[in-house]
Amino acid sequence: MPISPAFQTIRTNGVNLRCVVEGDGPLVLMIHGWPESWYSWRHQIGPVRDAGYRVVVPDVRGYGGSDAPPAVEDYDMESLIGDVLGLIDHFGERQAILFGHDWGAPIVWNTTALHPDRIRAMAGLSVPYSPRGKMSSIDLWRQIYAGRFFYQLYFQEPGPAEAEFEADIRTALRKIYYAGCGDSPKGLFRSDKLPGERMLEDLPDPATLPGWLTERDIDYYVSQFQKSGFRGPLNRYRNQQRDWDRLTALSGARITRPACFIAGRRDGVLKFVPNFDLVENMKRWTDDLRVCEIIDGAGHWIQQERPAQVTALLLGFLATLREKP
Repeated sequence: MPISPAFQTIRTNGVNLRCVVEGDGPLVLMIHGWPESWYSWRHQIGPVRDAGYRVVVPDVRGYGGSDAPPAVEDYDMESLIGDVLGLIDHFGERQAILFGHDWGAPIVWNTTALHPDRIRAMAGLSVPYSPRGKMSSIDLWRQIYAGRFFYQLYFQEPGPAEAEFEADIRTALRKIYYAGCGDSPKGLFRSDKLPGERMLEDLPDPATLPGWLTERDIDYYVSQFQKSGFRGPLNRYRNQQRDWDRLTALSGARITRPACFIAGRRDGVLKFVPNFDLVENMKRWTDDLRVCEIIDGAGHWIQQERPAQVTALLLGFLATLREKP
């Protein structure tokens, strides 16, 4: 996939989204997570296009070439769901197939739960589905990680995280990508780290990048965050209470459309809640989970770390949609 494909700028839900648009056929939207861009799907775009689909991969609002509205609430889940539905409308489709990774996964899970008539099927990567809980996720993190550092708590106050990451974007991204991948050493995240500490100060900057990530890849990601900064992407984390307050329809909401879940066994997200199996919980809330694959040795950046395997799983999932109603 070329680093600078032909982009389209699409107006949807009050913002302009820069999108890669490839191919013809049923619509597949690929939604990225933090801190990434459309580029995190670079290995999947061509194969899915060549399998007979129109592939649309936006920079999520706040990232890269898309608009970055200023207010924190501009990044709530309702707004992001509206962006997805607006893209489906733009292409004149009644339904789309959704793929989402990291924050993209909750976006596509929740879009599917709330608007099943607009979604043909969906795949969530790295973050399992769960309906609205008894408390907001941010209150859950405050409870679980009381007196300890947890990055999502660190992100809540506007300013400090932006300043830390933007002081040296290249080093920040190298550290974040390395720390979250399956090639990083075990025990990298200290259990005794205190809330007042900064995120990056004790994370290693690898002398050599892992095999799945090249300096050219880093160059591209850096160029995107030089454009957008980190404020919009971090504002997504600052809406967890707002999302819980407003999206009451997600209480007990099931995933009724055909679904796929893929994650790395070394993905720390799967262990965010101690002594609780998030994947098994997800299975309770999905009616038609056709693929559920946990890939040994892989970490959080699953479609980049194991591109061939993830692409094959996604193509296999898409094939089931042609076999079953």
